[in-house]
Amino acid sequence: MKNYLLTVLSIILLASCGSDDPENARLQVVLVDAPAEYDQVNIDVQEVNVKLDTGWTDVSDFDPQVMNLLDLVNGTEAVLADTDIPAGRLGEVRLVLGDNNSLVISGESVDLTIPSGSESGLKIKINQDLLAGVTYKLILDFDAAKSIVETGNGEFKLKPVIRANMEAQTGAISGSISPAEDGVVVYAIVNDDSVSTYSDADGLFLISALEANTYNVVAINATDTTSVDGIEVVVGEVADAGELKFE
Repeated sequence: MKNYLLTVLSIILLASCGSDDPENARLQVVLVDAPAEYDQVNIDVQEVNVKLDTGWTDVSDFDPQVMNLLDLVNGTEAVLADTDIPAGRLGEVRLVLGDNNSLVISGESVDLTIPSGSESGLKIKINQDLLAGVTYKLILDFDAAKSIVETGNGEFKLKPVIRANMEAQTGAISGSISPAEDGVVVYAIVNDDSVSTYSDADGLFLISALEANTYNVVAINATDTTSVDGIEVVVGEVADAGELKFE
């Protein structure tokens, strides 16, 4: 057991360590675009809101800015949010745009107006449950070609066509410490890397943001070490490590 503990501690020196909130999921929101036949399609992105069980909340992780959608092709993404949110039902996402929207056609800039009724934001329905400890990536695919309408008098209007694709990016491991003890450090270890968290007052723990793999879970208190091997993590799921018992 002592040799095993020394091995674990040597891994810790190389690994990242952070506590996890057992009530939260992590949400990343990125913006991408399909190609369009313009020089530039510039949209004035102000903020991103999500509708949870508790109502609307701003999750913006950027300063308001004008983005050229045509830069967001071939794998290029604009990160709009990367934050923890309460686990539960994600109903909708709202993309709020300002007034400084434009097109560049043959080198000339023209205004791109938003129809009345869209000033409050562009709402995209999601309706997906988010599990605590799992990281999700919401891809907003802004189809610039289908979103721009030329009127009979030569004006251009922005009527956004946005597809949303939610992808789970990671999984998690949950379990408990027996006897229940607050502050026990718990590691999920694979090869020479580890991710860690701490047990709460009830002895419960959640290790989040884990890539799909098979992990050994090790718990260390002030005097002892206990472990369970072979916990398989699947993306989008929370694996149960069961009860780790100290003698």
